[in-house]
Amino acid sequence: MVGQRFSTLTRSGHLKCASSSDHHRWHSVFLALLLIAMAGWASARDAGDHHFHEVERIVAIGDIHGHWDGYIATLHAAGLIDSKNDWIGGATHFVQTGDIPDRGPDTLRIIRHMQRLKRQARRDGGKVHHLIGNHEAMNVYGDLRYVDPGEFAAFADRGSDRLRERYLDALLDRMASQDPSAFAALPEDFRTRWLAAHPAGWLEHRYAWSPLWNENAEIYQWVASSPIAVKINNVLFVHAGISMAYCSESLASLSRQAHEALKGRTDEELGMLIDPDGPLWYRGFSAGETEASTAVVDAVLERYDADHIVVGHTPTGGFINPRHGGRIIQIDVGIGQAYGGHVAYLEISPEGLYAGYTDGRVPLPETAADLNDYARAVADLNLGNEALLNALTDRTSTPTRPASEESSDEDAQARISCGTRQ
Repeated sequence: MVGQRFSTLTRSGHLKCASSSDHHRWHSVFLALLLIAMAGWASARDAGDHHFHEVERIVAIGDIHGHWDGYIATLHAAGLIDSKNDWIGGATHFVQTGDIPDRGPDTLRIIRHMQRLKRQARRDGGKVHHLIGNHEAMNVYGDLRYVDPGEFAAFADRGSDRLRERYLDALLDRMASQDPSAFAALPEDFRTRWLAAHPAGWLEHRYAWSPLWNENAEIYQWVASSPIAVKINNVLFVHAGISMAYCSESLASLSRQAHEALKGRTDEELGMLIDPDGPLWYRGFSAGETEASTAVVDAVLERYDADHIVVGHTPTGGFINPRHGGRIIQIDVGIGQAYGGHVAYLEISPEGLYAGYTDGRVPLPETAADLNDYARAVADLNLGNEALLNALTDRTSTPTRPASEESSDEDAQARISCGTRQ
């Protein structure tokens, strides 16, 4: 069987022969084919700043997961775009907390639109901030388990089928000359299976996303120009959260580490991009068994001199979810069709903090006592959905572990781990 000598794909998407000590030699010939067959991709890299002050209006949305209709409906509800989907947000800062790709077919279309909005917003004094999510990173380093077939198809053209055949022919020729025994052990249906596993657009997708395929890969450059986190006024935005393992780092340092890791191949090189406690995966701010203590939340807020931390990554089921007395705000409402296609956004202005929905806005609760009123108001905006009301009253509560049960040692350790304010 081919599996005895061959692992189907490495993280970078390359076929790899177990008997070869350097799969780069396997791949160099095939890159030449792609260079001939496809136009070059280019993008200027501009990491930008991580801190923004005196911003009058902020709109933030969470994970999109390749769902164009949900994305556009949310921007319309927030008053950021007109009937032609052009920017009308003025000086608003629009934050998208990552996870544009995977699970839906419209990733490339959404990225292109967001790039257009960024240019339009800049002309009006506004700004578009896209943060790196775990799914952006996965697409860069080659974990394609959740890529929707439509995402590959978006990169395909009339020459894609011929390109795949040429690539596979070159791959097999190279194998036959360098490892005849492995070549001889391939099953008879290897070509059919390989083509089925690598649909039209797959090669172009890798060429656009992976620096291992193309150091100037356009979508990779776009991801690598995006920050891990930004702080706007007194609010910190990050995809999943910042744990004690990373809170001693400045926001700029977190981005630098992530950008370097995006070039990695091994788990060690990928570092924070795959770390469960890293800012792309940490779920301590989103309830569950790994719920962060009040001491940890306080320490992280103090470290970054912030009043609120806004996170995506963990779906809420359709609502903006304030936790820890509103200091943590979950905004992954499930815009993607795979998670329900919900429409909701966070709005921050001098008037206060609001959860925006298709039919209106609801002020976020300022105290735990206001949570039930918030839950009822959101449920009423969603046609009195009692199931949603029940979910809200369950999930907007503060963590189950009372502050009195947190030891002074834990509080001190959290503050030591996070260090002083930046």
